[in-house]
Amino acid sequence: MPIRPEFVDGVLLADKPETWTSHDVCAFIRKRFRFRKVGHAGTLDPLATGLLVILIGKATKYSMALSACDKEYYGTMELGVQTDSHDRQGKVIAEAPWEHVTIDLIREKARDFTGEIVQVPPMVSALKHEGTRLYKLARQGKTVPREGRRVTVHEFRFDKMEGRFADFSAHVSKGTYLRTLVNDLGEVLGCHACLARLRRLCSGNFDITKSVTIDTLRTMSLEELLPKMLPLGAVPQYANSHRPS
Repeated sequence: MPIRPEFVDGVLLADKPETWTSHDVCAFIRKRFRFRKVGHAGTLDPLATGLLVILIGKATKYSMALSACDKEYYGTMELGVQTDSHDRQGKVIAEAPWEHVTIDLIREKARDFTGEIVQVPPMVSALKHEGTRLYKLARQGKTVPREGRRVTVHEFRFDKMEGRFADFSAHVSKGTYLRTLVNDLGEVLGCHACLARLRRLCSGNFDITKSVTIDTLRTMSLEELLPKMLPLGAVPQYANSHRPS
């Protein structure tokens, strides 16, 4: 007897492509496999690629618990440029010489951004101010006060530098804006900086190596998809999981 999609519950690890929103991925999977309910556990910006934890059916009730997990990323910082969104998809609002910056200086200043820190979210974000998304206000040219939020940066390590680009690894708590982390580091370096690339590698104990690409999902049947999913009964053990610092 054929498997009915409305009776499928569990977690699927998807590899989000660049330019897609997290909502785009959910909508694609919902339509492709005719699932009634599809959500995710932690948004990725359109610029970012990598691990998106997809929740199907009754697994959506674990959204908040799974979203609370730590995240791990690999990314690239571009020196000399500041944007309104703190990443390369935003509007350039300032530029400055960067040639004096060395990898040793970056590593030294990055240490000040580890541990518990206070971040002021960017205007180009999905947070709300008096019921309106900040990015909608930003599109209107408005800037409003944002409260700082306490986040924990377990690791912010720079591996190499080529020209104005520096690659880093980061292990952070829920709610940490990597693009703002990079922007704020650029201010301390005195040359501005923005996020050029970002890839999520882990979310809690979920790992990108177990993910499925969108291209693969396009060709899979529901029967072929099921072995790739974590069944509903196994989901609670991943809730509120944190990888070792």
